[in-house]
Amino acid sequence: MTNIDQFESVFKAADKPPFSHELISVRSVLIVTDIDPEASEQFATGVRSFLKTFAASGEEIIWNIVGRNEYSDLGHMLELVAERKPDLICTYRNLHIPAVEYPHSLGVYVDVLTQATSIPVLLLPHPTIDARAAESLRGTKTVMAIADHLAGAHHLVSMAVTFTQRDGTLLLTHVEDEKSFDRYIQTIGKIPAIDTDQARELILEQLLKEPSDYIQSCRDVLHSEGLPIDVQEIVTIGHLLADYKRLVAEHSVDLLVMNTKDEDQLAMHGLAYPLSVELRETPLLLL
Repeated sequence: MTNIDQFESVFKAADKPPFSHELISVRSVLIVTDIDPEASEQFATGVRSFLKTFAASGEEIIWNIVGRNEYSDLGHMLELVAERKPDLICTYRNLHIPAVEYPHSLGVYVDVLTQATSIPVLLLPHPTIDARAAESLRGTKTVMAIADHLAGAHHLVSMAVTFTQRDGTLLLTHVEDEKSFDRYIQTIGKIPAIDTDQARELILEQLLKEPSDYIQSCRDVLHSEGLPIDVQEIVTIGHLLADYKRLVAEHSVDLLVMNTKDEDQLAMHGLAYPLSVELRETPLLLL
């Protein structure tokens, strides 16, 4: 390697995006249901209790409920969302779909809400089907944020901060895909000019260093702003779906925050859909 190459590598390694905290205000919440008015009120009460961090902020929150009698179809529901202009939509899995018959689906209403609007969707367990639905609404003491590339995910982290209770824990989590990493290392192993063992060690070190450095910058910024939350780091390599599910269970996560939009496709982004389907008892904030 030439001196120029070495200098360029050092420069690029030092060029890392520091966290930029985005102040997010949630003043209007739209709760969408397909159950009777009394059950809808009970669900709304649970949502307000779950989002107690907003009440602690001192801002006045407008809570609106759109029940099953207020919209006739998906298009009508989207019109109501556009009319109300909420900062957050709260609903549950299998809206207008019998969840008992289709337990491994979100339903077309939820799919469209997450992809056809730019409004964050708080997705909760079904209030009349899932036995532990009420138990899962205990608050947001432990919040986990995940992303394909955590470094630079300022909006994702800022949203997770907004939803973390005072004196709560924010877990910033990055799992490097072991299958993809092994495939690249196998390819490198076929190139005589590259030392495979050294490449494995150095590449993995850099892959894990970048999200770790970013998380430290998040911790530094939030600490300097005096926010009373504990920012913890989880950076590892493994099997994405299995490890994220394991980490959510191990840390008793109250809310999982992840991106769902993808510029290259209409469907939900990356791991967001399988995680949304399989983590049925975990509240999700889908951005």
